[in-house]
Amino acid sequence: MSYENLYSLINLAVVPAWLLLIILPKSEITRKLVHSGVYPVVYGLFYFVLIVRSMFFGVAAEGASMSTLDGVMTMFTHPNSMVVGWAHYLVFDLFVGAWISRDAIRRGMNHLMVIPCLFFTFMFGPIGLLMYVILRKVTSKGGLVLDEVEQT
Repeated sequence: MSYENLYSLINLAVVPAWLLLIILPKSEITRKLVHSGVYPVVYGLFYFVLIVRSMFFGVAAEGASMSTLDGVMTMFTHPNSMVVGWAHYLVFDLFVGAWISRDAIRRGMNHLMVIPCLFFTFMFGPIGLLMYVILRKVTSKGGLVLDEVEQT
């Protein structure tokens, strides 16, 4: 399979999870598919295979390294590294989006107010998380400390 096809496949495969978070946040299918380990495990295995190819089978750009900016820039000139990096973004953004959804449900937040945060997490990662943290603070549904426990 070509790198272009892999890129398209991993992009398309994550869309149903985001749609479930946005459209059916409290459904059983969302819980079983998105709030479980399904996506992180599948993407993690995919990531692992591509990393192994890069590290042990020479499927990488010559001069690539993690120790300098130039080395990292060189690394991402190879399609294998780009697909690895993109999978990294996709799985971690989804992980954050799933956390936002669970946290918002637990706090009784209006889901319509959370949807923009989910969209921006999907598209721009940290911006969506920032929006959600601000939303929690503005709506008095939580503070800036993400793991705080509500006092009852």
